[in-house]
Amino acid sequence: MLQTRDFASEPCFSFRGKSLADQIAEAVRSRTTPLSQLLRLMAAVDKEGGDRSLKQILRTRIGAPLDA
Repeated sequence: MLQTRDFASEPCFSFRGKSLADQIAEAVRSRTTPLSQLLRLMAAVDKEGGDRSLKQILRTRIGAPLDA
């Protein structure tokens, strides 16, 4: 029988040992980062108090054209 994990309880963007700012920097640098991951990072920023500079970096990346 195939067993599945509860994926909702484990964010896929979580890099053990990396700060949220480092995770965001890595996700923004990579042009292959899915939009869903960027949005989860935005939610994590909101949960931690809403650092304006991190939110702006994510907003800029989310709105950037794919070929930028």
